[in-house]
Amino acid sequence: MATRRLPRWHEVKPLIGAENPFKNRRARALARAANIWDLRALAKQHTPAAVFDYTDGAAGAELALHRAREVFNRIEFEPRVLRDVANLDTKTEILGVSSALPIVLAPTGFTRMMHHAGEPAVAAVAAKVGIPYCLSTLGTTSIEDLASAVPNVRRWFQLYLMRDRSLRAGLLERAAAGDYDTLVLTVDAPVAGIRNRDIRNGLTVPPKLSLSTLANMSRYPSWWFNVLTTEPLEFATLRSSEGTVADLMNKVFDPSVTPADVTWARETWPGKLVVKGVQSVADAKLLSELGVDGIVLSNHGGRQLDMAPVPLEQLPLVKEAVGESISVFIDGGVLSGGDVVAAVALGADAVLIGRAYLYGLMAGGQAGVQRAVDILQQEIRTTMSLLGARSVSELTPDFVRLRNPI
Repeated sequence: MATRRLPRWHEVKPLIGAENPFKNRRARALARAANIWDLRALAKQHTPAAVFDYTDGAAGAELALHRAREVFNRIEFEPRVLRDVANLDTKTEILGVSSALPIVLAPTGFTRMMHHAGEPAVAAVAAKVGIPYCLSTLGTTSIEDLASAVPNVRRWFQLYLMRDRSLRAGLLERAAAGDYDTLVLTVDAPVAGIRNRDIRNGLTVPPKLSLSTLANMSRYPSWWFNVLTTEPLEFATLRSSEGTVADLMNKVFDPSVTPADVTWARETWPGKLVVKGVQSVADAKLLSELGVDGIVLSNHGGRQLDMAPVPLEQLPLVKEAVGESISVFIDGGVLSGGDVVAAVALGADAVLIGRAYLYGLMAGGQAGVQRAVDILQQEIRTTMSLLGARSVSELTPDFVRLRNPI
């Protein structure tokens, strides 16, 4: 029969699990975020609706966005057991350079709107982890300022083809001078997609202090304080930023882009050339023939053409068509390390992550981005271990299949 006694303090103390009282509330919330969806929930709490929707939303009825997630939800892994996974290796080669993970932090527009720390905070995390970061033409930090702020990150530069050909050429010169080693040429935005959330929210660049936004300050005081006490929000490379993002895109971007523009970029740019926005096998084959180094299968996160093809479904078809002649990357709907592993197993050389790290940025600045990447990294390692894949090179289509819709 058990003898009862009063517990001693040294026995009880480890069970209490009190949180560090010196850690602020935002940091504690980030630490408790178990996945990217938790970071998304935090982001929604800390940013005005128009800002959150700009990141979270897509074009039209958002079918392309939801279909991308639906396809990832149909992924089924087929693990192999009795494999020694004690020494797991998540490193891979991306365009000839080693990367700690098969991930690139994707170019995103107007990043300082999500959090005043902006692009340098994202690039700093990429540098710490050892993965590439891509700065957008629509970024809120200049080519030179990013290079100065985070000199040790592998820098890519994303270019939209603009009507002003001298401007596009000048941007390439500046990026080359700043030791950006890869150009990402985005070709799926001859005009702006119709993003209903932005229209309904009346989102402008920069945000206007209307009666509704002034009322909104009371709900998000820290966000507004940071906006009003830091450098004005504007596009770093495009000074004409009045009106909506769609207004700017339709005014500045060139709708007459052809393969000749890709050839121009190939002849002008001294580094690696990747074309982003590929959505068909035919275009993948064309770009391979044009001599690009890589393509990104992407429907712009569903933010351009609604009802566009789902990149993950196109991936095996494109890989079969182009083989190993060019690197094939993918983005869209990737919100977990399991998603990354599945995409690589199906043939992607790496995965571009956008919304996932932006949720972290909105949730907690640089610390939030770090938390997002840490979550993805742990999920990648755990998924690979449980699959029995000891290295990224061992991830093959044998490990994954798509279940039929119910």
